[in-house]
Amino acid sequence: MIGIKDIEMVEGITKILPGKTDIFRKVESDSRRVGPGDLFVAVRGLHTDGHRYIDEVVGRGVAGVCCEVLPGTPSPEVTWIQVEHSARALGEIASVFYGEPSKKVALVGVTGTNGKTSVATSLYNLFRLMGHKAGLFSTTGIMINGKSFTTTHTTPGPLVLHEKMGEMADAGCVYVFMEVSSHAADQERIAGLDFAGGIFTNLTQDHLDYHKDFRSYLYAKKKFFDGLSAEAFALINLDDRNAQVMVQNTKAKVLTFGVRTPADFHARILESHFDGTLITLNQKELWIPFVGDFSVSNMTAVFAAALLLGEDPEKIVENMSRLPLVPGRFEVFHSPQGIVGIVDYAHTPDAVGKVLKTIRRLCKANEKVITVVGAGGNRDKTKRPRMARFAYDLSDILILTSDNPRDEEPGTIIGDMLEGLTKEEQNRVISITDRREAIKTAVRMADSGDIVLVAGKGHENYQEIKGVRHHFDDREELKKIMNAE
Repeated sequence: MIGIKDIEMVEGITKILPGKTDIFRKVESDSRRVGPGDLFVAVRGLHTDGHRYIDEVVGRGVAGVCCEVLPGTPSPEVTWIQVEHSARALGEIASVFYGEPSKKVALVGVTGTNGKTSVATSLYNLFRLMGHKAGLFSTTGIMINGKSFTTTHTTPGPLVLHEKMGEMADAGCVYVFMEVSSHAADQERIAGLDFAGGIFTNLTQDHLDYHKDFRSYLYAKKKFFDGLSAEAFALINLDDRNAQVMVQNTKAKVLTFGVRTPADFHARILESHFDGTLITLNQKELWIPFVGDFSVSNMTAVFAAALLLGEDPEKIVENMSRLPLVPGRFEVFHSPQGIVGIVDYAHTPDAVGKVLKTIRRLCKANEKVITVVGAGGNRDKTKRPRMARFAYDLSDILILTSDNPRDEEPGTIIGDMLEGLTKEEQNRVISITDRREAIKTAVRMADSGDIVLVAGKGHENYQEIKGVRHHFDDREELKKIMNAE
């Protein structure tokens, strides 16, 4: 239950018209899920506007409606709450409804094009290894101290966020780590959350189907840091040229990390192998079970955030060496014939390039790199040719295939990717729309010592085709075909 007196503290309220009740059973933004006694928040979304359903929910007996524009003749049976921005109000009301759970935990948000999942998940795993109860909101799901819940978004909607965070607080979680997507920041999904800190990993082209241009994408990420309080920390990757832009207007205390650039928290790579990396972190030497410069950058952020949250540096270093791998992030498999298989979530040009550059540095001159990669349908088409360009330049053999085609034809997506190559280069590329066959072909073409990279889907265990999700897991397929461990 939530009362109008509780809601009055929400910012941006311009008018309240009292109805016959000022107590609400629950808060809801989906008109299909409301009933008598509920408070309906009319949010303007990408595909529909909640204001269109106000008459419908009033007919269902809702006790209250929160909206930006009042109807011409507001029903006296309903309590009306007019606000400047209903999406933002939804998050703030949800926070109040669930008892302001983000104030009961130390909440750290992680944003960036790549690395969000690795950093947030590794922080969650690290703090649990150090004996703390913790929660996680991630692309791979929601975790509450070891118990998992599925999610359809990297950052869920505000009602799910605050509800699950309330469950985390009730379960005794002291720390919560959250991936903050650009969509979530832009759509006010993180409104009403009290962050103890924010981490910026990097920024490269992605999601331009939604944001339209790179500047808008950048400023959606920046919006997260603009909203941090003076008590929070803002930890940024100084190796990325966009890092300082992120914190231009933040009130938070700014700290930096880097691998190539001197920073407050600095890492140096001593040795690199397919099963891990020997590094120094602020002069402390340790072995991490992660591969690649990008992974070292991610682990530097993890180390820095743990220090900023008050943990002992020796304890952090000791437990970082014990961290489990993040599902679908440079997962390595070995066949009895000596073939190395790698599954990685790389689904942007920058990520594909970084993974392949890492593989190139680790393999010997006589070992082939065979890459299987596609691009998602109904998403940013401008990155498709660039992905193919990176993959072609850094692979000995390139096989283009289907990813999650969604409502597009796989052949059309592959055609878009091929536009990044010359006609002569296109003739050297193998195109196989069936992803399973593409992986089989790559393994058949590999000799002992060769590396087969299957990129794009990582942890995902499905392929989305024409609105239907079919079970498909790159890791399962590669291990089965390679007869690998």
